[in-house]
Amino acid sequence: MPDTTRSEKTTGHRSASTLAFVILVATIGYSSFKMSASIAWCWTFVGDYLQAQWNRLIDTFGDDPALYWIYGTTLVAFVTYWFVGGLFLIVDLTGFPSFIRRYKIQPGVNEPVAKIRMLPVLFQVLFNQIVVGLPVAYGFYRLVVWRQVPELRQLPSFRTAFGQLLTMIVIEEIGFYYSHRLLHHPSIYRFVHKRHHEWQAPIAIVSIYCHPLEHVLSNLLPIVSGILIVGAHVFVAKIWIFIAIVNTLNSHSGYHLPFAMSPEMHDFHHLKFTECYGILGVLDFVHGTDRLFRQTKAYQRNIISFSLKPLRELISDRDQDLLDEETCSASDSIFQKVPKTFSPE
Repeated sequence: MPDTTRSEKTTGHRSASTLAFVILVATIGYSSFKMSASIAWCWTFVGDYLQAQWNRLIDTFGDDPALYWIYGTTLVAFVTYWFVGGLFLIVDLTGFPSFIRRYKIQPGVNEPVAKIRMLPVLFQVLFNQIVVGLPVAYGFYRLVVWRQVPELRQLPSFRTAFGQLLTMIVIEEIGFYYSHRLLHHPSIYRFVHKRHHEWQAPIAIVSIYCHPLEHVLSNLLPIVSGILIVGAHVFVAKIWIFIAIVNTLNSHSGYHLPFAMSPEMHDFHHLKFTECYGILGVLDFVHGTDRLFRQTKAYQRNIISFSLKPLRELISDRDQDLLDEETCSASDSIFQKVPKTFSPE
């Protein structure tokens, strides 16, 4: 069987496995309410506890929805980004704790990160979060009012919240893939998306280091669109924002840590530019935008690791750098065909 065919079948199996995993988790979560009286009691107990705490929060800060939709969601996004991203940044700047370096996807690159490179990054990230993010949050709130999302005080059931979160994952995948691919169009890339690709070996804190237009189109819209479409409660919206931000920080972290979602695919995108535009990889398989990636060791490592031993040691690049000669040739031919404005240089 030709290598390409085998690779395509393997990718198809992996894409199918990803969907199957999501469906399995959804089924387990959805049906757990009916499995036993004890589990049902547990869900009820946790739900009642959360509802009581949520009522206390509203009693303390008031019941103005704008407070929770504009400033509450912005605060969740800001704190999550800087807490998780800040932990990664400490490692990136100091190399401490040293054992984490074993999980580096591109070892020796940005180890440590030059402090001078961080100044424009920090400025742009804060600009996007505050100057861009707050007006977008206000505009989004006006849409929420028009959409007539659920009443503020009453939390949704676990079943409803879980189903909405899964739906928002799918919506984000679609929105991010196509908006991201649009940003790589030759007429747009040089003026907008190139800034984000200054980091060929990304680190977590550069996740939203990008042009403000890109931040709105490719970072914010894919996330908030799902909230509007499913009509999520603001509490569920905050959970979703937390999940989405942690995921993008992990995808840009440059570290393939045990038990975490694999960042190999997006790291490869930063390295090669013309591959792997999505999050889950399903649309990349459908559109064939992962063909070079499938020929690499990085693709073999694109799994959740349940071992404390780094995947670079379990699946070594000893016999193949990051790309074998055949893949390098294919990659070169792609760049030769791309207009000059699209070049990463």
